[in-house]
Amino acid sequence: MNTAVCKGLKIQSWKDLYQAAIFEPDLNKLPERIDEAEAALVISARELFYTAGDSAEEGESLDDAMCILHALRNSLKHRPTAIQKMNDLDYLKSA
Repeated sequence: MNTAVCKGLKIQSWKDLYQAAIFEPDLNKLPERIDEAEAALVISARELFYTAGDSAEEGESLDDAMCILHALRNSLKHRPTAIQKMNDLDYLKSA
C-alpha cells in the first residue's frame, strides 16, 4: 500500500470504515469497502503495537472487526450469484 493511501485512510477512523463496510447495501461496492476497512484496521493495529499503555480492549476490538470483515468477504465468495442478481435488479429498475 502506498503512503498516499495510508494518509487518506488515517483521516477516517477504522470504526467509520468498518461500519461503512458492514452496512454497505451494494454488493458490487462491498469488496472495496472491506478493503478500505481492513487497511485502516492494519494501520490502527500497528499504531497500537507501538504505543505504551493498556490497550487490550482496543486490540480486542480490532481483532473482532478484522474477523467479521474476513467472514463478510468469505460470504461474498460463496454468493457470486448474489452480485449478478443485484445487477439484474438494477437493470429491471432502470427499464
